[in-house]
Amino acid sequence: MTEKLHIVGGGMAGSEAAWQAAEMGVEVVLHEMRPTVGTFAHRTGHLAEMVCSNSFRSDDDAENAVGQLHWEMRAAQGLVMTTADRHRLPAGGALAVDRDPFAEEVTARLKSHPKVTVEESEITELPEEGRWIFATGPLTSPALGEAIARATGADQLAFFDAIAPIVYAESIDMGTAWRQSRYDKGETEEERTAYINCPMTKDQYEAFIDALLAADKTEFHEGETADYFDGCLPIEVMAERGRETLRHGPMKPVGLTNPHKPDEKPHAVVQLRRDNALGTLYNIVGFQTKMKYGAQTSVFRMIPGLEEARFARLGGIHRNTFLNSPTLLDDQLRLRARPNIRFAGQITGVEGYVESAAMGLLAGRLAAAEILGRPLPTAPADSAMGALVHHITGGAEAKTFQPMNVNFGLFRPVEGLKGGRKGRRERYRAYTDRAKAAWRAWLAGAALDAA
Repeated sequence: MTEKLHIVGGGMAGSEAAWQAAEMGVEVVLHEMRPTVGTFAHRTGHLAEMVCSNSFRSDDDAENAVGQLHWEMRAAQGLVMTTADRHRLPAGGALAVDRDPFAEEVTARLKSHPKVTVEESEITELPEEGRWIFATGPLTSPALGEAIARATGADQLAFFDAIAPIVYAESIDMGTAWRQSRYDKGETEEERTAYINCPMTKDQYEAFIDALLAADKTEFHEGETADYFDGCLPIEVMAERGRETLRHGPMKPVGLTNPHKPDEKPHAVVQLRRDNALGTLYNIVGFQTKMKYGAQTSVFRMIPGLEEARFARLGGIHRNTFLNSPTLLDDQLRLRARPNIRFAGQITGVEGYVESAAMGLLAGRLAAAEILGRPLPTAPADSAMGALVHHITGGAEAKTFQPMNVNFGLFRPVEGLKGGRKGRRERYRAYTDRAKAAWRAWLAGAALDAA
């Protein structure tokens, strides 16, 4: 009888790991503590619940590293990407999904898989025996976090994630706001009008910044330090870094024309992205926040078009833990001191839904292959998957290790191509062409080993 693979955590990484291993013929037990044990951010007991944004970011696999990671996961028949494609929403060049049907389908497909057993149970220790993948993500339970810290001999590293509010579409004043994707990006009219835009004059922007800075904020507990991942900064933290920071970030006015006032260029623009298939909910793009609930309502209603906004969910902030993977994990995502245990997802020090699912995909395949007696090499360094896993398991500087999104800075340079902005499109296409070839070869080799 084949040894079972135990996976702890039913988020993006754990769900993908379970699917990959089961599809390879390995019996999987997926341990998910929800809904028996809840968390601050989750609303349901569904697997692969999206707790922050509903976006998987860029779907461009020719000139974008995230899009290339999408391509690699699709090529590997990834559960997360194939399900996301079935529930995608208009989002310009991004892949956004209807979050509840997406999670419901992932849950149904895993629970109906003949090789998968889902157990609602909290795991609080690192087992000495058996094959395990821990994919508990940013909301690892305190008990398990302490067990990981004891096993690794290292203090937990932590930063804070913030989530953005969601607005009821019917409460947005479309006499002020308008629908348009930045630079009219998208192949269909629906894609080109995927975002709702709220314009601000200079005076409105300055008053908004003043209110952000003065608003009541969530206080941290004693001993906690407010280190944030730069890709998920609360808007008030960005505002503290300079009054123009938001206008050059999530509130940049470029690539947009207000049809209500076509001759007047907005000083700043707040964008909202569709959050469900019905188009009844929109999330405020880039507006992660740690403001208290009462402050959020009053401050966000200062945004033109949102004066009467009603909120389906307000923003919040939660602790996120991750390993110092360069010192603790090998290139197979195994804990060096306990090689029967692998880690996957955000706890390894990757950031974002896509990256988390990608590490789950890789961990699931590597663990299953090991159980089946056909161990695989790790992902090729020239693939997006390989570039990311190389960074977190050895390429990054351990002393300054912080969570990382996939990006072309992690890729090995292509010889003969110029650097700088002028040559970047050619360079990016060279990266993705090479990555596709490397990933195809790895998948083909894995298939031959399985034959």
